[in-house]
Amino acid sequence: MTTQHGGHHGRYLHVDLSTGSSRHVAIPRDVARRLIGGVGIGAWLLGRHAPPGVAPLDAAAPFVVALSPLVGTPLTTSAKFAVVAKSPLTDRIGDALASDRFAVLLKGCGVDALVVTGAAADWSLLIVDEDGARLEPAADLALLSAQAAEERVRERRGDHWRFFGIGPAGERLVHFATVSGDSRHAGRGGLGAVLGSKRIKGIAVHGTRRTPLHDSERVVALARALSERSLGPGTAKYRELGTVTNLLVMNRLNALPTRNFTSGSFEDAEAISGEALHALPSVRKHCASCTIGCEHVFETGSGTRVRMEYESLFALGPLCGIADRDAILKAAALCDDLGLDVISAGGTIAFAMECRERGLLAGHEDFATVPGFGDAEGLLRMLADIAARRGAGAALAEGSRRLARRLGGEAPGLAPHVKGLELPGYEPRAMQTMALGLAVSARGADHNRSGAYEADLRPGADRFTADADKGPAAAASEVRAAVLDSLILCKFLRGALDDVLAEGAAMLAAVTGFDMTRDELEEAGRRIVALRKLFNAREGWTAAEDTLPARILAEPLAGAGTGARTNEPGIGVTLSAEGLTRMIASYYAAHGWTDRGEIPAGLVEALLLTDLAPCSEDPR
Repeated sequence: MTTQHGGHHGRYLHVDLSTGSSRHVAIPRDVARRLIGGVGIGAWLLGRHAPPGVAPLDAAAPFVVALSPLVGTPLTTSAKFAVVAKSPLTDRIGDALASDRFAVLLKGCGVDALVVTGAAADWSLLIVDEDGARLEPAADLALLSAQAAEERVRERRGDHWRFFGIGPAGERLVHFATVSGDSRHAGRGGLGAVLGSKRIKGIAVHGTRRTPLHDSERVVALARALSERSLGPGTAKYRELGTVTNLLVMNRLNALPTRNFTSGSFEDAEAISGEALHALPSVRKHCASCTIGCEHVFETGSGTRVRMEYESLFALGPLCGIADRDAILKAAALCDDLGLDVISAGGTIAFAMECRERGLLAGHEDFATVPGFGDAEGLLRMLADIAARRGAGAALAEGSRRLARRLGGEAPGLAPHVKGLELPGYEPRAMQTMALGLAVSARGADHNRSGAYEADLRPGADRFTADADKGPAAAASEVRAAVLDSLILCKFLRGALDDVLAEGAAMLAAVTGFDMTRDELEEAGRRIVALRKLFNAREGWTAAEDTLPARILAEPLAGAGTGARTNEPGIGVTLSAEGLTRMIASYYAAHGWTDRGEIPAGLVEALLLTDLAPCSEDPR
């Protein structure tokens, strides 16, 4: 047993690509305690380094990779990292998580985060090791998929290096381009475009420093117990079938967004379900340092292997009216190769499909290639055009909000986004706590930063009514998500933990030596939620942004239509603007914010955020 402080190296690496220089900057230990790591430290560094009002794709905009104190420990699912930047889709904070040994090897470089500013003169590879950072030419990696670029980099430098980079969509600054490593994406918000704007094809890392542990014996004991529990019934569904099993569940609940949110169920759901996918040859894979193994890879008729999740299945299938299983698999594989976020890609294309069918593209000759609902070949063609910014794809590459503004008329009311980020696979009218979570999320329409659907799915919950009780439930769920995303642990562990906050505090104490109670960790979650909100407020956020697409607030929930089952729940249910306003007011109140969603100065002080609030100071 050791008695040293653990979990953090106490510094981050700041790389200025314009000068090619890098330097280590201290992270005070009290800051690490207040913000934990992951999205907490990432939000702080973004606010510290981003000039107010900076354009997301400007050279001065920072690209942050933030680690957690648990990276490099034996705790299951801890090999994760957060990527944080100003999103080109939303002009607000954008953060995403990924799992890979990249996190472990970056931590092995003796840093807790990486901040990249400026832009390289030519396409480059950013090399990070224990000595710092440097640039290498990367012309030979141009327009390769991230996976192909990774293979080439590891052939050149050795298998002990890890790579995290962009595909062709990121190079062409598609606003929903991803960053990925080992075929796993930090996908939402267009963070790949931010890295592409810096002319960085990817980041290669290698470091061997161990993560210091405060109480190594306790950490090992907690890791053993958690690994055993992660193999229990709470995670069995994802281990055995993967997240694709959610498609039929959402369809039964009439909560499966179909044909650009015109209905809540899909008549061909059985044919493309997770259960149907499992009729194909498949293998189960594990993320680094994970015992759950929720990842399922399916083999198409042509022999292509495709990693599928619920969100990719929903967005490239029912949302676009596609009932061809093989075509959906091909589309998911193409998104992986091109480096496109499947939710925003599917959402933007589905929106364009509806605009075509409503005649809203008339007079726009450059949109002649936009397919209609159900056109599988058209979907594949449009994905390629988006990544190449070719024809109609050039406009779709900006996302549904900008496309709607260009089209005008009734189009903005049909665009499936919040703050510019496309909605995930949960029909808001059928899950109204989730609707609230989507409306108020700092990074736009998002399920992972809220998890409010948990409240809708509890036995006895009234998921069709916009009542004031949903505000505190959504706020509490958001706080728990912020804690998990800062520790960073996989959200699927919720099924293996009795109390996320209490058990998270125990893990944090063993690793770091922070003698933190459950209540203190919950307060840290509130602090992180507030910090992200403060960044958005500095960048121009107003309460008017906390809303949902106009169609969601005007049209009653529909089912699958002719030939569908007749007992679909929630048919005709509405979510009124007044109901959403009522829920938002109760959510603001639960956080202690004003009725305009602003954070009072006294609360900023009480949350110990006064010195951490976003600024434009030079941190040197």
